[in-house]
Amino acid sequence: MPGRPAAFSRISTRSVAPADRVDLWEDYNRRALVGLTCSPYSEDGLLATQTNTGLGSLRLADIAGNEHVIERSPRTCRAAPKDSVFATLLVSGRAVFFHGGGCFTLGAGDLVLYDTRRSYLLGFPTAMRQLLVDMPREVFAERCLPGGVPAPLVFGRGAPDEAPLLRCLETVLADRFGRPGTGDAAAERTVLELVRSLAVLRGDGGRGGGEPGTRLLLAKQHIDRHLADPRLGPEHVANALGISTRQLGRDFRRAGPSPSRYILERRLERARQDLADPASARLTVADIAHRWGFAGQLHFTRVFRDRFGRTPGEIRPAVMGPGRADRAVVRQSSRDTL
Repeated sequence: MPGRPAAFSRISTRSVAPADRVDLWEDYNRRALVGLTCSPYSEDGLLATQTNTGLGSLRLADIAGNEHVIERSPRTCRAAPKDSVFATLLVSGRAVFFHGGGCFTLGAGDLVLYDTRRSYLLGFPTAMRQLLVDMPREVFAERCLPGGVPAPLVFGRGAPDEAPLLRCLETVLADRFGRPGTGDAAAERTVLELVRSLAVLRGDGGRGGGEPGTRLLLAKQHIDRHLADPRLGPEHVANALGISTRQLGRDFRRAGPSPSRYILERRLERARQDLADPASARLTVADIAHRWGFAGQLHFTRVFRDRFGRTPGEIRPAVMGPGRADRAVVRQSSRDTL
């Protein structure tokens, strides 16, 4: 079995001579991820980067490169055993996945779930980027799918039931590379629950609406993407998830505030960030209220003060400086009188 690398590591083939790039890549992957062979298909040779980080019992990899093929042959499986299930999410580019039962193509946003004990070949005819989750097989069997993965499973952004889960998984994984080492336990549960929900969807055709924790993750992701829409409310969110508003309320009550309160809190927090950001100094309070879905400035000011103990205008002078703050107040007053 390959040894466990440092909690966070990074490699780029650009750091060595072209003739040494494939050897560097294969050696690093054997230690950090999985034993494989690599063949570049570009005149520039292999131009690839990889970042690895730990997440509880899981390993994550963010891999980008030009045209190349990686293969885990039966011989490699014997020489470099690896007892994991991989979830590979293609963020950009195209790919072809060959395995013992056939082959299939992948596009940006698609995910393939496969067992590293079995041979496979993954080819990238274009520049690519993928986010990979390395799950020890016993963890996958316990937390995701008891029977394991007898054959590779493909999930696509084109499938209405799968697309929200895939988008949410991509967001969670990308966030981990932006903030490695923080909130590992919660993030690990989230990743495993999303993978499990994908597997369950494939098994039952999406019946039952998914797990409560997964529905809550999807609801919060939908809210964050639509905060600027003044029509956003519990009914809008429930319809997007295909559940009742009563079910949505039950899911939120398990974790804390109601859906309406959560939407308000997220809007207020994003507005507070804008008010404290010097880059938003040209915007009036009314502009920021409108940006985050508030119907009017008076309502926004009231709920903002109730939440933070200060009015929106009181947030700005410390950032803008007295002269700029005065001009903003004058500009806002002029708008209010129109």
